[in-house]
Amino acid sequence: MLKVGLTGGIGSGKSAVARRLAALGAVVVDADRIAREVVAPGTEGLAEVVAAFSDRVLDADGALDRAALGAVVFGDEAARRRLEAITHPRVRARTAELVAAAPADAVVVNDVPLLVEVGLAPTYHLVLVVQTAVATRLARLSRDRGMDPAEAERRIAAQADDARRRAVADALLTNDGTLAELHDAVDRLWHERLLPYERNLRARHAVRPGPTAPTGPDPTWPEQYARLAARIRHAVGGDVRVDHVGSTAVPGLAAPDVIDIQLTVPSLEEADGPLADRLAEAGFPRLPGEWWDAPRRPDRVHWAKRLHGGADPGRPVLLHLSPAGSAGWRYALLMRDHLRADPGRRADYLQVKRDLAATAPAGAEQGTLGDPWFDEEHLRAEEWAAQTGWRP
Repeated sequence: MLKVGLTGGIGSGKSAVARRLAALGAVVVDADRIAREVVAPGTEGLAEVVAAFSDRVLDADGALDRAALGAVVFGDEAARRRLEAITHPRVRARTAELVAAAPADAVVVNDVPLLVEVGLAPTYHLVLVVQTAVATRLARLSRDRGMDPAEAERRIAAQADDARRRAVADALLTNDGTLAELHDAVDRLWHERLLPYERNLRARHAVRPGPTAPTGPDPTWPEQYARLAARIRHAVGGDVRVDHVGSTAVPGLAAPDVIDIQLTVPSLEEADGPLADRLAEAGFPRLPGEWWDAPRRPDRVHWAKRLHGGADPGRPVLLHLSPAGSAGWRYALLMRDHLRADPGRRADYLQVKRDLAATAPAGAEQGTLGDPWFDEEHLRAEEWAAQTGWRP
């Protein structure tokens, strides 16, 4: 199943997006609803909340007075953390039950207001953020919820700001227009990205990037890499080395819109084991066939590696699994750092990439090492490494 994290600030219209996704066929798991369930009257959760904050957080019927509790914890970090220690484990356990009960081919959307604050983004295949201007959110909170303006401002300030949310967003929905416009955007996302992503994930099919002309440079490439790397680390577990390599790893360089990532592995045998399954489940299936880098200096050699792609049709990615310390592993890091250090070499590199993209036959791979320029550039990079004392 495809697991999507949905978030947005209070008053952003996140619930409208969740309802539209449910109407389209998504299984929506509402963290707010679960949070209410785990502190309903008669639950252990409510008993712990009362023990922590006294019965002043109860209403006349003995149920949780959420406004009273909010007044206690908003703006008081220690109190908020006490509350989270009570509710979050229970919410996670109930969420896991509901996700496990969903069909194998489901698109499961977990509606989590505090997804960013709690650091959950790497646990999803894709994160969807609803963004709305603060002035619009304040007006909605006043009109639709009858919230005092000062209280609304305090609630907004207590949550992550737009910049932090954008940093985790694989897809960003701007909700400053009409409801019809929002629905159109959600529908496009569903049909063009979420459904194909789910099918690819279930089939363990990686979208293989074809030859494309350089674009950009896109200043968000490092941010996009960071999101992918966080998912890879979460899937693999442990202290693993993950590096942004290739053209998009060089700031200011126009490049084909493909994020190249190198995952350091102890050996190719390790790469062929359970690690490959964990990566596929996280959205990075292995590409079939044998893969290697093959420079021709001084004689053609094959630096074997494993290559995975991305199941997400909205983000082309190539994940290279190379053994630590191997020649191919070192080459990827050396060429990246050499180009980062020398603007003149970046200009030459860009021209070669453009020529290769223009002459590549339809359906060909995005190859580069077969071009003689890269043999010569490898020599230059090695000279630069010796002069500067570079180490990977």
